Amino acid sequence: MNLILFLLIGGVAGWLAGLIMKGRGFGVLANIGIGIVGSLVGGFLFGLVGLSSHGTIGALVTATAGAVFLLWIVSVIKKG
Repeated sequence: MNLILFLLIGGVAGWLAGLIMKGRGFGVLANIGIGIVGSLVGGFLFGLVGLSSHGTIGALVTATAGAVFLLWIVSVIKKG
């Protein structure tokens, strides 16, 4: 059950990140994949700065922040 919730939150986070980063998305499926990876990155980055999240909403915020960060990194690399 936890894996399904993790994938669902990552998918929603990727979709939200695609909306936030208008023009920097890579399609729905790629954004969902980026959201899943972004949830791991977001958790790592939040841990580095001493932030923690609790519950489903906190996980969604963390995953979305990580996905936005990843989309930004990918768009910078793609331009260069």
